[in-house]
Amino acid sequence: MRIALINENSQAAKNGQIEAALRKVVEPMGHTVDNYGMYAADDDVQLTYVQAGILAAILLNSGAADYVVTGCGTGEGAMLACNSFPGVLCGHVEDPVDAYTFAHVNDGNCVAMPFAKGCGWGMELNWEYVFEKLFGFGHGKGYPADRVVPEQNNKKILDLVRARTMNDLIASLDAIETMPAAEGVTNCEHLVSRAVAGPKFRELFFANCKNDELRAYVENLLK
Repeated sequence: MRIALINENSQAAKNGQIEAALRKVVEPMGHTVDNYGMYAADDDVQLTYVQAGILAAILLNSGAADYVVTGCGTGEGAMLACNSFPGVLCGHVEDPVDAYTFAHVNDGNCVAMPFAKGCGWGMELNWEYVFEKLFGFGHGKGYPADRVVPEQNNKKILDLVRARTMNDLIASLDAIETMPAAEGVTNCEHLVSRAVAGPKFRELFFANCKNDELRAYVENLLK
């Protein structure tokens, strides 16, 4: 599994610590980690949690990533942003129980974590335990034992519902990229092109993208 890590600007200073915890846990399992940043709070390319959602959608729908680990201060904004797009099923994961139950009951492909909440002494231990439960025990097996069949069925129903409610991704991205300035709102123009402007994006994305249509769209965006 190829796992993408995305940090938005409010928690970018923790990127290195999160990456270290993630790699420590998942690389011995045979998974690969791609760090899309932000890498530090003062990076030239700044990502909001909204743009983290945009980037997650591009990576997952293109096949450049199989799973996305992201978050923000509370994790709520990143979760909402990620779930605004087709092909992304993001859970809010705060502790190992959240991680295990999301993996098995909801079987998503993205988590949003609260990187400002409870992040003092021992915070890296919680992250490690979360990643162990999220990636170390499979996905979609259901939980608890007496609810396995109905929970697996509910996930299939959710997939059918989302397939009928979510718009075409490229059309959505284009509408967001060309979204005009709005009264009383700052920094809302060209959200997509700024989301993919990170220093390592080209290197990581184009080496792993499996969707020709999305590849062409991003290539044109980056011209």
